[in-house]
Amino acid sequence: MDYRFLGKAMTPEQLSSMSDKDRNILCAELRDKILNTVSQNGGHLASNLGVVELTVAMLSVFDYKRDSIVFDVGHQSYSYKLLTGRFERFDTLRRKGGISGFPRISESPYDAFDTGHSSTSISAALGIARARDLNKEQKYVVVLIGDGALTGGLSYEAINDLGHSKTKMLVILNDNEMSIDRNVGGLSKYLSKLRISSGYISAKKTTESFLKRLGIVGRALIRIIIAIKDFFRFLIYRKKPSMFEDLGLNYYGPVDGHNTAQLIKAFKAVKDIDDPVIIHVLTRKGKGYSFAENNPSDYHGVSSFDLACGVSKTGKGSYTTAFGGALCELAEKNHKIVAVSAAMSQGTGLEPFSMRFPSRFFDCGIAEEHCVTMAGGMAVSGYIPVVAIYSSFLQRAYDQMISDVCFMNSHVVFAIDRAGFVGADGHTHHGLLDLSYLNSMVNMTVFAPRDYRDLRNCLFYAVNEVKGPVALRYPRGSSPFEQDAALYDDPADCIRPHVVSRRGSDFAVISIGKLCLEAERSMAELENEGFCGLHINLSLVKPVPAELICELVSGIGNVFTVEEGILSGGVGESIGRELADCSSSSSCRVINIAAGSPLIKASTPDDQLRTAGLDSESITSRIVSILS
Repeated sequence: MDYRFLGKAMTPEQLSSMSDKDRNILCAELRDKILNTVSQNGGHLASNLGVVELTVAMLSVFDYKRDSIVFDVGHQSYSYKLLTGRFERFDTLRRKGGISGFPRISESPYDAFDTGHSSTSISAALGIARARDLNKEQKYVVVLIGDGALTGGLSYEAINDLGHSKTKMLVILNDNEMSIDRNVGGLSKYLSKLRISSGYISAKKTTESFLKRLGIVGRALIRIIIAIKDFFRFLIYRKKPSMFEDLGLNYYGPVDGHNTAQLIKAFKAVKDIDDPVIIHVLTRKGKGYSFAENNPSDYHGVSSFDLACGVSKTGKGSYTTAFGGALCELAEKNHKIVAVSAAMSQGTGLEPFSMRFPSRFFDCGIAEEHCVTMAGGMAVSGYIPVVAIYSSFLQRAYDQMISDVCFMNSHVVFAIDRAGFVGADGHTHHGLLDLSYLNSMVNMTVFAPRDYRDLRNCLFYAVNEVKGPVALRYPRGSSPFEQDAALYDDPADCIRPHVVSRRGSDFAVISIGKLCLEAERSMAELENEGFCGLHINLSLVKPVPAELICELVSGIGNVFTVEEGILSGGVGESIGRELADCSSSSSCRVINIAAGSPLIKASTPDDQLRTAGLDSESITSRIVSILS
């Protein structure tokens, strides 16, 4: 497709002066570019296709060079990136050295805040707005937040503060799932149109100002008018007044999110209101691409796919699907097992469970803290909750895991997906901190399964044998092992260290989980260099099976630990402490090999391993430098 507008220098002035016809052409060009790029690179598709018109309208009214525009999560920022000077680099989206799939301050002066996790936007924007007021700056602060993000408690904390402070700010609520009750009927549409007209808003402000000057009588009249308005609204909409207005925000809408003319009119009408405003916009996920429109959840976060038929170019086998299958197998035999998701049933492999055992499946929305505490409540009531959440998102529930599960030693199973490097989503989504934060939790048992069968065995042991809180952390994607054969057949063996290879006693390597493969490759490379050692793999990493490890490494001078996490607080540190206290190995030196920092940018997981020094070649080089 030849682009008439996209790729040209689209200044705020040019965007604001475009005709409706030209804006529609621009929207078509944006969809084309997003579809073609994401089909090659992967990314968040449905959400980005749904906000094309909304983004164009927003940038037609607000000046991206002056104003602060804050996205929630950032799943919907691709059109914004294309219109704010990143068209030429857009083909590098989510690739090494390319532009991020999320807003990044380091990437562009027009990205107001780094995002990646849900429900943060209103809080961040309120901070920016308060700084604006202290600096006496003249600029607008605009938030684009989805209805799903409003299920996160942080959003409501921020809205409560915003409504109380009356700080000038615009919140655009992108409602793409109709999770907020839809208004129906011709009169409803007319009233919505009326409420966002400049005449209505001006008259409302003038009337309120006049009545306030009348003192007690005027304030009484204002209360009467509001009561009458709410009464008629209830008759027409069959619902109570907007919760946003109850919290102190001016509510307008709903507005058709795919009609740029209507959106622009609405934004212009409210931009000069001195109080906080929320505009309710209705959009359709996947707009313009039938496969994504019909199955938006399947096209939320996608790998590369065939644009013509919508089929993924990658295989379907993964740790996630292995977990989901094993959990269903367990649930068939144990009716006390329940599954808990934070709006990610498909992403965490719980979709089959939700269909087979619907009464035992609970999706709590984007509310990880609530998920964990709710699971704690089910655990003390005799059930076995399995809480499946991505590693980086579970960080939000750190306090709840400690206070509401671990302190009571409750049997809650945490299935922690996306542990380690995640690839193209970058550092906001890496699961590099879980081993460290799990190590700090009293009563917590932690497994790091090696492959699919190991994951199944660890899950069976966690559910059937562990009595307190237990976590399984496993990576994104498929198993790297050509033959997915566990080192043992009995699930009970998962608590013991396993000798992968014994080439000699010059040194020992203790690998954690999936890094078994990189470590074993390194062992072969080291043998070629003249160093012959022992390789042990651990699935149980908390508590460390210290006595058995001490027995295995007795008499060996140098022990290297290899883990896909950070150095501080990791498994390597635990092993070092245990070996120091063990009489048979107290003289050995423990060298921990792990990521020095979680701030490793988007690339492939293999490349991220190399960057962190965790690939076989880097491991070999590190060991040779110490042994030589």
